[in-house]
Amino acid sequence: MIPLYTRACRRSQNSCRLCLWLIYLSGLIPCSCLALDHADAQKEGQAMVPHHDLIVTDTALSLTKLIDLTLEKYPDISWINALEEEAAALRQRGESWTAGASQAGLRFQEATSGTLHYIDGTVQVPLWNPGQRDAEQKTGDKAFASAHRQTAAIKLRVAGLVRGALWDMELQKIRYEQALADIDISGQLLAKIKRRVELGDLPRSDELLAHTELLQKRSALTQAEAELMHARKRYSSITQTTKIPAVYEEKLVALKEIQQNHPDLMAVNSQIDRKQAELNALKLVGSGQSNLTVGINSDRFTADPRSNKTESFNIGVTVPFGGSAHMQPQIAAVNVELNRLISDREQLYRNLEQLHHEAEHNLEVNQVELGIANELKQVAEEHLKMTLLSFSVGEIDLMDLLKIQSRTQQAILNAKERAVMLQRDQALYNQAVGVTP
Repeated sequence: MIPLYTRACRRSQNSCRLCLWLIYLSGLIPCSCLALDHADAQKEGQAMVPHHDLIVTDTALSLTKLIDLTLEKYPDISWINALEEEAAALRQRGESWTAGASQAGLRFQEATSGTLHYIDGTVQVPLWNPGQRDAEQKTGDKAFASAHRQTAAIKLRVAGLVRGALWDMELQKIRYEQALADIDISGQLLAKIKRRVELGDLPRSDELLAHTELLQKRSALTQAEAELMHARKRYSSITQTTKIPAVYEEKLVALKEIQQNHPDLMAVNSQIDRKQAELNALKLVGSGQSNLTVGINSDRFTADPRSNKTESFNIGVTVPFGGSAHMQPQIAAVNVELNRLISDREQLYRNLEQLHHEAEHNLEVNQVELGIANELKQVAEEHLKMTLLSFSVGEIDLMDLLKIQSRTQQAILNAKERAVMLQRDQALYNQAVGVTP
């Protein structure tokens, strides 16, 4: 059996070593920090640094409405408008009765005698080749459909950005609130230790150690607040608003695989259809456009006796030939673009399958992890209660208490994070299968 005075000496030696370490550490910490008022650091909503990004909850704002408002301000909307203008131009061309701009000509001819004059007037009209006008109209229709599909794909992309920003803010908010709670717990512990030091139950070194723990928690709170501000700024930058919906949790959709009506797949398919229609219309140009020419000839305004003093009417058609070789480079260029889109579609489908697998797997993992995290939280809280009781009766020292307390706070944070991550992963799964709120 170890004598009481021997245990006391060993404890005294350990305390001395701990005091020396804390004295060294306190030399690295400004005195003003040690004298900081803990109550001021715990005021809810008080920023640790002057910079503060404000985000407010709008009960009238839904997730669907938020995505629509974000889409209206999204940079790609100008590209969509340009696509619609292009489609309107193609449709207008297909509805025209001529294959191109008509031409009018006027020619004056005079004999060397100066008495015989001829005046010729002509109008030349390009004609559609057989089936070409229908092909051009189809190209315009496909262009309109493609512009609409691109809008749906961009809206899904915007939905993904908004979803990610919202849940990132929620995670950072959980961490910030936990950092505030940690400071409160550390502050309460420091107050209790101060009283026991004053009563002579604990050495001064324990008070310094508890104060150091509080300062570390304050540093963690500063970092948590900074990450929260970064998340808020990212959200406001994406959405161009400082308002968030009161509710943005999503129900998990029942889709188990990537469907062919996925907005991204439909967008690239519409581009392929449009390019195929453009290729078909280009092939129907053949050697070029045929032209109808209508003309009038007059020699009435002349004094020459050889003149018939009459007008004549003429009509003719010009048909190009041998020009198909000159169209082949244009046809080949469009065909290259068509096959590039087909290749992109195949790669896109593989990427979507990979994203779906990752989203599905993350969801399954977090469902299991949430159960484990909740169980660990319960065990850690029970362990902490026992440890606090042991510390109060002197069975363990402060260092062991701080370790267990830190482990408990981390377990609480993990459980809260897993709950948020599960909600986030449901939204990301819906995103992966192409469902927009």
